[in-house]
Amino acid sequence: MVRSLAQWTKTLSFPSRLSPNRNSKDCSTLASPVPPPTPPRNKTHNNCATSRSSSSTVSSSHSSSANSNSSPTPGSNNNNNNMPITELEQIIYPGPDPKQAIMGSLVFCIHHKQGCKWSDELRKLKGHLNACKHDATQCPNKCGAQIPRVMMTDHLQYTCTMRRTRCEFCQSEFSGAGLEEHNGSCGQEPVYCEAKCGQRILRGRMSLHKSKDCAKRLRRCAHCQREFSADTLPLHAAQCPRAPLACPQRCDAGPIARAELEAHLRDECTSLAVSCSFKEAGCRFKGPRQMLDAHLESSAAAHLSLMVALSSRQGQQIQMLKSAVSKLSINYTGTLLWKITDWSAKMSEARGKDGLELISPPFYTSQYGYKLQASMFLNGNGPGENTHVSVYIKVLPGEYDALLKWPFSHSITFTLFEQGAQSGQGGVAESFVPDPTWENFQRPSNEPDQLGFGFPRFISHELLHSRPFIKADTVFLRVKVDPSKIVAV
Repeated sequence: MVRSLAQWTKTLSFPSRLSPNRNSKDCSTLASPVPPPTPPRNKTHNNCATSRSSSSTVSSSHSSSANSNSSPTPGSNNNNNNMPITELEQIIYPGPDPKQAIMGSLVFCIHHKQGCKWSDELRKLKGHLNACKHDATQCPNKCGAQIPRVMMTDHLQYTCTMRRTRCEFCQSEFSGAGLEEHNGSCGQEPVYCEAKCGQRILRGRMSLHKSKDCAKRLRRCAHCQREFSADTLPLHAAQCPRAPLACPQRCDAGPIARAELEAHLRDECTSLAVSCSFKEAGCRFKGPRQMLDAHLESSAAAHLSLMVALSSRQGQQIQMLKSAVSKLSINYTGTLLWKITDWSAKMSEARGKDGLELISPPFYTSQYGYKLQASMFLNGNGPGENTHVSVYIKVLPGEYDALLKWPFSHSITFTLFEQGAQSGQGGVAESFVPDPTWENFQRPSNEPDQLGFGFPRFISHELLHSRPFIKADTVFLRVKVDPSKIVAV
C-alpha cells in the first residue's frame, strides 16, 4: 500500500497556516534531525510554513496567485498559503533535496497497534507492507474477505466459505458452507446410541441397530406377554411364572407353568413318591401316588396299633408339660395369698358334707426351701365345727428336703383380710411357732394323710359376716412364713 509524497505530508499533520512569529529553526520533521538551513532563494521568509494540501500542487487560489506573477514584497503581510509547494518544501526541509529528506524520515508500520514492531525509513514502508503479516490481503479463494496474512492459513483451512474440504467420516468433498450443513447429518459419523445402551453406531445404521441389536430395545416375553429390555429378558425368562417346565418326576403330564408346578407335584403327579398319611405315627411307606390307596387298605390294623402307641406317647408328653407348667407356677417367696372364690356355694357344700377341706396351691419358703400347703375347713373342724372357720398348714415332701434342717421351725402367720377398709387393711391374724417335738414338723414322708397344724377356731361365722371379709363372694387368706426363722442349709 503506497502513498504519494503529498499524502504522507498530510499524514504528518502539519499546521494549515504559517505561523508569522515562529522562526524556521523551530520547525522539525518526523525523521532524523533537520540539516542546517540554507539561505532562501529570491525571498527572505522569517516564518515556517507547512502545506495544507496533501497533493503536489497548491489550491486554485494559490495557482492563480502564482500565474499573475504577484510576489510578496518585503515587509508585506500577504497570506503564506499563496506560497508555491516548492518554496514550502524548501522552508520545511531546507537543503539540497527536500523530497529525499521526507523519504528518509523514520516511520513505524501502520499496524504497530496490532503488534508489528517494524520501523525504518519511509521509502521502505511499501516493501514492508507487501510482506507484513498484519497487513490485510484479499482471500485467494475469492470469498470476499480481507484477512491479515498471519490469519490467512487458519482462514483458508477453517473459516473460508469457499474452501474445499472433505468430511472426515464419509470423505465427500464440500465447500466450507456445505460442510457446515453436512455436519450433524453424515451417515458415516459414529454416534452414541439414542437408547443409551453405550454403543457407538454409524448414524446411517442407527434405525437398524435400535430395532435389532440395541440391548435397551423393548422385547415381549413369549409366555406372559410383558415387555422388558433385551438385556433383562433372560433374567425374567428364568423366573417367569408362566414359563412351561417339564415335571421333575417325569410323569405323563405335559409342560406345566412354573407357578403351577408345586400344586402339580403335591396333588396330581402320579410318578412322585409320597409318604403314608400315618407317617407321624411311625409308618415308613413311601411310593408312587397310585399305590397309596392300596397301602392304606392293606395296613389298617398296623396303622391302628401305631396310633395307639402314638397316643400313649403324647399322653406322657402332656403330663410332663403339665408338671413343667405347675413348677413354673409355684410360689418361692415364702408368702401365699390364697384367693377363695364362690364362697357361698362352697360354704353350703361344707355344711351339707362333713369334713370338706379346701386345699391351697403348694408354695416354698424359698427357692430351695421347705414345701408347704394351706388347708381350710369352711364349716370348722374339731372344736370349731359348725361355728368357726378352721385353717391349717402342712409340710409336704419337697425336692430339696435332703439339704434342709429338720424339724421345721419357722413361724407361720395366718391373716384373713377385710376388703374395702377405709383406714388401712384390717383383718384377723393368728400365728404360731412350730413345736420341734411334734410329728407334723419332722421330715415328711410320702404318705398322703399327712396331718396339718393350725387353728380350728380361726374366725367365727358370726364375725365373718359382721365385717367386710366377704366381698363379691370372695375371701383372701394370707399364709406367711417368717423369714427370720429360715434355717435351710
